[in-house]
Amino acid sequence: MIDLKPSINFWHDFKSNQIAGMWLFLGSRRSLQIVHPSILQLIVWGILGGCTNSLYSWLVAGQIGDFNSQGLIGYALWPFIALIVGIFLSQRTNQPRLMLVPALLWLVLDTNILLIQCLIQYLGSNGYLNFIPDAIYNGILPSLFVALFVWQSLAVIWVFSRELKWPWWERALVMVATIATMVVWQLSVKDQPIWKVEDSAPTFAEDAFYAQSKLLNDSLEQVQYGEQAKSHWYFLGVAGDSYQDVFKSEVVRIKEQFDTRFATVGRSMMLVNNPDTRTEIPIASKTSIELALRRMGQQMNRDSDVLFLYMTSHGEQNHFEIENAPLDLGQVDPKWLRETLDKSGIRWRVIVISACYSGSFIPALQSPDTLIITASAADKTSFGCNNEADYTYFGRAFFDLAMREQSSMKDSFSTAKQTVTKWEVAQGVEPSEPQWMIGKNMELMLPQLEKYLFPQQNTGSVDIAQTKTEAKNDATPAKKPLL
Repeated sequence: MIDLKPSINFWHDFKSNQIAGMWLFLGSRRSLQIVHPSILQLIVWGILGGCTNSLYSWLVAGQIGDFNSQGLIGYALWPFIALIVGIFLSQRTNQPRLMLVPALLWLVLDTNILLIQCLIQYLGSNGYLNFIPDAIYNGILPSLFVALFVWQSLAVIWVFSRELKWPWWERALVMVATIATMVVWQLSVKDQPIWKVEDSAPTFAEDAFYAQSKLLNDSLEQVQYGEQAKSHWYFLGVAGDSYQDVFKSEVVRIKEQFDTRFATVGRSMMLVNNPDTRTEIPIASKTSIELALRRMGQQMNRDSDVLFLYMTSHGEQNHFEIENAPLDLGQVDPKWLRETLDKSGIRWRVIVISACYSGSFIPALQSPDTLIITASAADKTSFGCNNEADYTYFGRAFFDLAMREQSSMKDSFSTAKQTVTKWEVAQGVEPSEPQWMIGKNMELMLPQLEKYLFPQQNTGSVDIAQTKTEAKNDATPAKKPLL
């Protein structure tokens, strides 16, 4: 027999029910001794539960989207089931007021758990929880709250089965049935959140479609010729993926950095896949990359000018992603990139690739005249790809920080690698292990080229006749690429 307390007043009952929910969380039968059930309390806690679930769904959706009544109906299924269970229990024990208790206790506990989730979601989305390792925030915490959702339903069964002294097989049967119902419910409502962001098919507007040819041709025409016996840096930035803004932002910022700080104005290009730039910047594709490299090879002085190629996107082993939906674009692999660079006639190359598994490009791209820097080893992922970021982890560490402080590529890479490692350790993720590979001719030539690149040593152009003579001693093997 469950001795339910009579209702006193709204606030007293509200406070008592809040405390009862905490005891329910602990799986204690004391929750049944404290709860004060009433129709008004059930309605109030039902409204609070619906509001907290709606708030959480809105935060998860990124504070955008539209209210979805189907999602709220899906949520209401559980208190409705609890109410049916309460009716059954009230008839079984001949206690009419008992029919409200299971639903009321479930709503109280659900509301409190959802409030905690809302707080964590808000703080996390605004960067206040960056100190929490990623393995915990995106790994352990979601699993923990799933377990809590399961427990809040099982806890109701647990306290009632103990108080009413159900046989063990009845407890087990009801719990298994509850878990099975949860699985079916989850499969049914997973695509119906309370706050829903409608997915729309990607489009490519007509004006952007026809603008692309002119944008690419104009960019190619603006690449200036390199003067004889003087060294110039040429920059080509490639943002491969259109569905995350960080790649666009990174390439735009780095090109601006090279133009204003490293004097590549008139000798720089960028190819960007992003819906916002389709009428302003040529898109990145195998065709546009090949044309850009060919044009730069035509304009560059082969023996004195150097190409800085920066590519940023998602990636897999031996795969650099090129995506600009709804266009069906070919993907970049190491063999194709090496062949395209060789056909361009560009001798001196600094290639920086920021993508997961980008180290897998090194074997195909390495040559005596090439420096290759990658954001990760061949079997490692890199980090920092999200819409809120201006740079990827490696992009920020190398370009935005190290290259503003150091006066050599090697020092910039070493500093950036240490910075990235420190960030990854703080986030609790597996280190990406950025890679450096330099050919023997480039190792000799690079210090002379860097005198033009870094402002504190910038003379506008550098006479490299002496360096060319030294490099020619190693030029014979350099003519045949090392694969």
